[in-house]
Amino acid sequence: MKLTRIDLNSWIFHIGGQSILVDPWLVDPLVFYGQPWLFTAYHNTPVAFTPRTLPPIDLLLISQGLDDHCHKPTLEKLDRAIPAIASPTAAKVLSSLGYTNITSLANWQEFKFKEKLQIVAVPGAEIQPGQEENGYLLTDLSSSETLYYEPHLPPLDKVKQKINAVDVAIAPVIGQIFPFLGQVIIGPKEALNLAETLKPKYFLPTTTGDIRATGILPMLVRSVGSIPEFRDLLANSGLATQLLEPAPGQTMEI
Repeated sequence: MKLTRIDLNSWIFHIGGQSILVDPWLVDPLVFYGQPWLFTAYHNTPVAFTPRTLPPIDLLLISQGLDDHCHKPTLEKLDRAIPAIASPTAAKVLSSLGYTNITSLANWQEFKFKEKLQIVAVPGAEIQPGQEENGYLLTDLSSSETLYYEPHLPPLDKVKQKINAVDVAIAPVIGQIFPFLGQVIIGPKEALNLAETLKPKYFLPTTTGDIRATGILPMLVRSVGSIPEFRDLLANSGLATQLLEPAPGQTMEI
């Protein structure tokens, strides 16, 4: 298994002999809901890959229909024939953009890709009542290696009903609290709870990046914790989990 960090929520997972592009934001800007006054973000440093410089991609994996996971300007520049697995809300966005091979997975539904990789949609963040997005559990069917990915706020009571151990967990460790909505991205303590539940051999932070954001929303959001805080919590937990922190563009072999 190899993992290439791009930036923010964007990754390339190399697992089961496949290269999987995850939640790609590769072109600027990132605008929420088409409203620049609400939230607009740019990369401070050039992104590690552009749509033209990406390596060959076998599969798109989209966790949510929100703009920072299902980024239309990026998706418009990719080959619409690339197979895609997406949450139901993200699948609608991909369909509207002309993607031709979309598999929509709701919670706990699973899909085998080329008989080499099993992908299970794990319950993820509830964006609004009745709209629960996806995390994913990927299993290499040859080696049995497993990878869990969740970019927001996993409902641990549901996750632990069916998953008790993974090789790799990728999840946030710096929380974000939104007005009226509360905490929508997990911080260090919640990330430790996730590690204690899944007992991964390796934990990689996501939802981090060198970006600048303008608009009303960034002024109202409060961050919680830091990677060093999570590192200390993990070191004192007694878990054998190793924290890995790849730089943007770096590939780590697990």
